[in-house]
Amino acid sequence: MTAIKIAPSFLTADFGRLADEVRAVEEAGADCLHIDIMDGHFVPPIALGAVVVAAMRRATKLPLEVHLMVEAPERQVASFAEAGGDLLTIHVEATDDVATVISQIKDLGCQAGVGLSPPTPASTIDSVVADVDQILVMGVNPGWGGQSLIPETFAKLQELRQLLSRRGLTTDIELDGGVKLDNAAACATAGASVLVAGSVVFNDSAPPAQNMAALREALSAAEAKG
Repeated sequence: MTAIKIAPSFLTADFGRLADEVRAVEEAGADCLHIDIMDGHFVPPIALGAVVVAAMRRATKLPLEVHLMVEAPERQVASFAEAGGDLLTIHVEATDDVATVISQIKDLGCQAGVGLSPPTPASTIDSVVADVDQILVMGVNPGWGGQSLIPETFAKLQELRQLLSRRGLTTDIELDGGVKLDNAAACATAGASVLVAGSVVFNDSAPPAQNMAALREALSAAEAKG
């Protein structure tokens, strides 16, 4: 198994110290930074926007993946590309024409990701799976950090990995939500190659660097098996 990528999510970070939080996880070996955008419609909360993406772009050279939990993402992708997003992920549940929005993202010079909420079957993305750079699987109901991983997520990860294998694709599968020290290895074994790490990295128990090191250690068992 190749090394599992860790994408710290800033939903639970200290936004009063945003640049410091970015620097902390960058120095701790984060592979990319995950930025959750919520519009109060696709999901109830409202969180972040293009100005935050632009601020983080100025603070780091790491890839920025922008998770658009918004209705009609075709109206939003240009502003997040301009702000410095490298990979823009849209939800299949949020638009009537996923393929067109994927093309729009790529025309903007960004990588394209597609996201699946817990009730959405893996088969939903069969027609576009060859066109995306990353598949995001929600392990919790989108909108709030700190939730517990939905157990059925493991089966979805396995199904997606099998789908990619049948198609001869090596596309990254990213798991977002519910990642903890005690389940990270199982998530990787089930098929996730990228783990979004929110409250497991940004919490009051330990500094981000220490939490990142603990997560890497938890993943080492799965990586050794591969």
